[in-house]
Amino acid sequence: MPRLVNKLSARKVATLTQPGRHSDGGGLYLSISPSGARSWVFMWKVAGRRREMGLGPLQGVPLQKAREKAANARQLVLEGRDPLAARDAQQSQMTFGEAADALIESMSPSWRNEKHRAQWTMTLTAYCQQIRSKPVAEITTDDVLAVLEPIWRSKSETASRLRGRIERVLSFAKARGMRSGENPAQWRGHLDAILPKRPMLTRGHHKALPFQEVPAFMRQLREMEGIAPRALEFAIVTAARSGEVFGLTWSELSLDDRLWIVPGPRMKGGREHRVPLTSRAVQILLQMGRLRTEESELVFPGGKRGRQLSETSLQAVLERMGVDATPHGFRSSFRDWAGDATSFPREVAEAALAHIVGDKAERAYRRGDALEKRRKLMEAWQSYCQGTTPRRKTRSAPQRASPSAPD
Repeated sequence: MPRLVNKLSARKVATLTQPGRHSDGGGLYLSISPSGARSWVFMWKVAGRRREMGLGPLQGVPLQKAREKAANARQLVLEGRDPLAARDAQQSQMTFGEAADALIESMSPSWRNEKHRAQWTMTLTAYCQQIRSKPVAEITTDDVLAVLEPIWRSKSETASRLRGRIERVLSFAKARGMRSGENPAQWRGHLDAILPKRPMLTRGHHKALPFQEVPAFMRQLREMEGIAPRALEFAIVTAARSGEVFGLTWSELSLDDRLWIVPGPRMKGGREHRVPLTSRAVQILLQMGRLRTEESELVFPGGKRGRQLSETSLQAVLERMGVDATPHGFRSSFRDWAGDATSFPREVAEAALAHIVGDKAERAYRRGDALEKRRKLMEAWQSYCQGTTPRRKTRSAPQRASPSAPD
């Protein structure tokens, strides 16, 4: 009897969260780790012994592509060949571009949002055109310099990140047996003797709107139509990072409990974060729900099918409104309001921002996340943003004076 294949649907793949292996048939499985990372695995038997081969993370390998890879592997098994050996032989002849793509694919499960993958892909594609088609085993110091020198002074920060990423690609290639010898993109003891030291950068804070101006801004924002304005408004009323909002899926929400649970892998600190939802936040979600399709589980989908919104889409909203601030800066507006215009404890405000408060010993004894206290804080913030409360100290527990933790 033939084996069943294509048992999973695209929607099923997007909504599955239960850790374990979920069969699509024909030896193809979607593997979900306890941390929530999802990847494809092909499994087969040789002389009664089970073997397996990773086919890449779900984020970089959609269902159809995974099925194509599994079909190729099944054909090799039918021919009496080893899919792993065939893959290794192919990788030994990889170009730099193919090695870079393979590294990005292997690293994707460890990244918390799509932004990291996009940045790595962009830099290793746009700036490395002249070496992407060259065998990775033949990349030399001269090749690396040809990429870096044109932008080393004019785009020093980008050049530094690019150098590090090229070094990672070449280290990856060496670890997979694709090249040997020293890494020509290494900085210390190698490129530092050739390239001038980059000037130190002075980093500033994200531009923030003074909290006194937020109510008027929010009235104007609510009049704008579109997904990006609603995503920005949702980020402001929840005091969430924009990346957390971009990746928000319907499975993370419990509207009955008015709760949003952000999984640890999607958080900057790597810890699960519970976000109490205010009445306005729920209204926004219900509004987005009317636009929901089976093609995407994203609450705030981007312009391209299956893609998230980008930071530039929210920044574009602010620019159209003539506001000199950043989306992230509204977290500072919230923190200044909580510290200067309310009496909510510092710990509650910091918990709302998912900041770590106190030393290791103190955190060990404080296991809770002050959800109900934070719910009151966020309702007060919503009321302030809507201009429905007087601008005076909101009564709560006495506040402890202390500077805000860095974001």
